[in-house]
Amino acid sequence: MYGLIGKMKAVPGQRDALVSILLEGVSGMPGCLSYIVAQDPADPDAIWVTEAWDSQASHKASLSLPSVKDAIARGRPLIAAFDQHVETVPVGGHGILVPG
Repeated sequence: MYGLIGKMKAVPGQRDALVSILLEGVSGMPGCLSYIVAQDPADPDAIWVTEAWDSQASHKASLSLPSVKDAIARGRPLIAAFDQHVETVPVGGHGILVPG
């Protein structure tokens, strides 16, 4: 499995709009086991995105889906910065089914 956890900063006052865009493009992504967008309670402009995929290849392929490309194009002007980005190897937990 392949995981990503990232923190981004929205342009001040645009966090809710960015969250909406990120959530619109998440359905129908083959191989996506979990995609969670969360507000950071300590920062009114920060968003955390936590993803779990069946493989890194599935994640990479998702970037060429029309819905994802559209979300990226619409969301990019609302992003002030990418603060943190880490890759993980999910091994299980509540809410995802581990392949195999």
